[in-house]
Amino acid sequence: MIKYFENLAKAMFGVKFHELGDQEQKVIESIANKEPLPENINLLFHEKLTFGQKMADKVASFGGSWTFIILFAILMLIWIAINSWLVLADQAFDPYPYILLNLALSTLAAMQAPIIMMSQNRQAAKDRFEIAANYEISLKTDIEMTRLHQKIDDLTQLLKTQEPIEKN
Repeated sequence: MIKYFENLAKAMFGVKFHELGDQEQKVIESIANKEPLPENINLLFHEKLTFGQKMADKVASFGGSWTFIILFAILMLIWIAINSWLVLADQAFDPYPYILLNLALSTLAAMQAPIIMMSQNRQAAKDRFEIAANYEISLKTDIEMTRLHQKIDDLTQLLKTQEPIEKN
């Protein structure tokens, strides 16, 4: 089997098998063992995430939704309405210009920004992981097509060298 790896690597890439990168070796091994290459990228990637990373993704997902925007707008309107009404009774806990509301909004923005950035970084890492998997699949397809083309060429050459069968 090792000889097959060496021959295939030499034929396809012009180098020895052990000189190839990990991805190329993986592709050649899958061809030699006649195994499929694709894996569930989402499953593999999400298995590696920690609890904190999963939680950050959920927070970022909710923070970037229309549900969050609508709920937050309603909460702000209620806050302003209650405080405006309590101003008339001289009991407002956050009178105009709503400094406490401003502080809450600033704190929320300060917390959301790094959480969203962490989620985006993970998405970028997942994209790189998917690109690597797509490269492997594409490489395997190219190699298999080249091998198939060579077999058809060999078969065509063999048929050309045989004498035609005479019809009686």
